[in-house]
Amino acid sequence: MKKLLCLGACLVLLAGCAAPQQPNADLATLQRVAYVDPGAPALTLITVINNRTGQGGHTALMVSGSERVIFDPAGSFHADIVPEYNDVLYGIRPAVFQAYRSAHARTTFHVKTQRLEVTPAQAETALELVKTNGRVPGVYCANATSRILQQVPGLEQISTTFYPVKLSEQFDALGAVQSELYYEGDDEDLKKGIAASNAALNG
Repeated sequence: MKKLLCLGACLVLLAGCAAPQQPNADLATLQRVAYVDPGAPALTLITVINNRTGQGGHTALMVSGSERVIFDPAGSFHADIVPEYNDVLYGIRPAVFQAYRSAHARTTFHVKTQRLEVTPAQAETALELVKTNGRVPGVYCANATSRILQQVPGLEQISTTFYPVKLSEQFDALGAVQSELYYEGDDEDLKKGIAASNAALNG
């Protein structure tokens, strides 16, 4: 009974990562927008955190290998120029990454990013895992992301969790992680933030 109550509380906390599913883009579109970051291969954990309570509202994972994508499980973000396939956002050039952060950061939430440089092989494993994972049910964002991370060689110590902040703490323990906190003071309505980011990308 205690486990059920804990799970129920978790689902309430993570209601923000339950979103209507976007239609899948076709393969030609995904290939056309593919972006390769010139930097080192890396995994960047993205955690949306409530400014008042410190609780996590959403988890996502940016993978930079042979191309850069964001695994956005049950995520809310969408933009006209950012195609999606099974909860994976494609064409994550710098402006798109900034739009993603900006859409989630508002008066009530900030965004924590944690970048971990990995080997090319680790990055490709993570890329394959996020692409083949399939769509994630609402409120399973941290659960799905933690399960993917623990399948990457060298990251097996990651434990499965439903809690974005707990996953963030585990990620911090992996080693040379570069962390950044991103704040904005705009309207607390996530839909308005997404619309503003979409407009900025289309501008």
